[in-house]
Amino acid sequence: MNSTLQQIDIEKFRKDFPILQQKVHGKPLVYLDNAATSQTPKIVIDAIQEYYLKYNSNVHRGVHRLSQLASEAYEETREIVQDFLNANSVQEVIFTKGTTDGINLLASSIGRGLIREGDEIIISAMEHHSNIVPWQIMCEDRGAKLRVIPINDDGEIIFEAFEGLLNERTKLVSIVHTSNSLGTVNPLREIIDLAHKKGVPVLVDGAQAVPHTKIDVQDLDCDFFVFSGHKVYGPTGVGVLYGKKAWLEKLPPYQGGGDMILNVTFEKTKFNELPYKFEAGTPNIADVIGLGVALNYVQKIGYDKISAWENELMWYARNRLQEIDGLRFIGNAKHRAGAISFVIENVHPHDIGTILDREGIAVRTGHHCTQPVMQRFKVPATTRASFAFYNTKEEIDQLINALHKVIEFFA
Repeated sequence: MNSTLQQIDIEKFRKDFPILQQKVHGKPLVYLDNAATSQTPKIVIDAIQEYYLKYNSNVHRGVHRLSQLASEAYEETREIVQDFLNANSVQEVIFTKGTTDGINLLASSIGRGLIREGDEIIISAMEHHSNIVPWQIMCEDRGAKLRVIPINDDGEIIFEAFEGLLNERTKLVSIVHTSNSLGTVNPLREIIDLAHKKGVPVLVDGAQAVPHTKIDVQDLDCDFFVFSGHKVYGPTGVGVLYGKKAWLEKLPPYQGGGDMILNVTFEKTKFNELPYKFEAGTPNIADVIGLGVALNYVQKIGYDKISAWENELMWYARNRLQEIDGLRFIGNAKHRAGAISFVIENVHPHDIGTILDREGIAVRTGHHCTQPVMQRFKVPATTRASFAFYNTKEEIDQLINALHKVIEFFA
C-alpha cells in the first residue's frame, strides 16, 4: 500500500461517507464526479439533523434559548471560516447560497457602486459560466466592457496578454483559481500582484480550489474570494464570500430586508454593519452550521495529506488513461488539480458516461458550464473524471477497465 495512502488512512475515512458504501446497477459505486459535488460525511449530516431536532430557531433576533443556541452555532461557523481562510476578521466573512450567489452579489454591488460607462472588467477564457454571465449582465446594464484573457493550447492563461489588457479603465479582475473543466491551477499570486500594481482589485473564484488546497487569503492578498460548501464535503445551498473589509464597506448592499438594517423609516434606511449588511433575510442556518462541521472535518485530516494523495491519484489516472486508444486530453497544464477532461475519438461523451454508469462509475459529461472552453478546443463536450481524497487507485483501474469496454462496444 502506498505510503501516502497509509498516512491518510483512506479506508477509515471512506466509512465516514455512507453513500460510498452502496452499489449502482449491482456494481460498487465509483464516484468520480467530485468537481460537480463532493460527498458529505455523516458527521455533517448529523449536525444538520441535530439543529432541526434540538434547536431549530431563527438567528440574531430572539432572546429565548433556542434562538441563542442557533445564533451561537451560526456565528461559530463564521469564526471557523475566518480561520479556514485566514481572514483578518469575521466581518470579512459573508454567508451566501454558494459561489454563483457570491459572484452575483459582487457584480450587483460593484456595478451599482463603482462602475461607469466605458469601464472594463477582466476575466479569463477558462471561466465557469457563473463568472461570465453576471459580469455580462452588469456590463450591459452599466455600459461597461468585458475583456477576456486568452488561454493557450495547454489550457493556461497567456500572461503577456493579461498584462496587455490591464489599463486605467480596468475596475476589477475576476478569475478562477482552479478550472473545473481543465484542471488548470492559475498563478494567482502573479496575477494579483500585477493587478494591484495597476490599482485593480481581484476576485478569486475558489470553488474548485478549496477542496484540494489550503487557502490563505491574506497571503494571496486577493480582495475577494468565493467558494461553495458542496464542493468541500458540506451541504448544498450554502457558500462564502470573503472580502477585504475596506472594500466591503465601500459597496452598497446586494439585497434589502431583515437583519441587514439598523433602522428603517419610510424616508430612509440605515444599513447594518459588516457582515450583516450583505445577509438580508433568514439565512440557511442549518447548512451554515453543517458547513462549519465540514470545514473542521477537512482541517482535521490535513491539506498536506489531502493534496499529496489527490495529486498522486490524478497523475496515476493520467498515466493509465493514456492506454485508451483514441483518447485525447483537453487541458495539459503543468500545474493542475482535481479534474481530468478527455475525449475519445468517434465516441460522444454522453455515450461514455452512460456506459460507465452501467459499470457503477459516476463521471460528468457535457460542457461543464464552460462553453467558451469547449469552443476554444473545438469540442462539443468532454468526459471529466474528478477526484477527492476518498478515491483510490483501484477505482481508477475500474474506470480504465470500463473505458476499454466503451472502446470495444463502439469498435
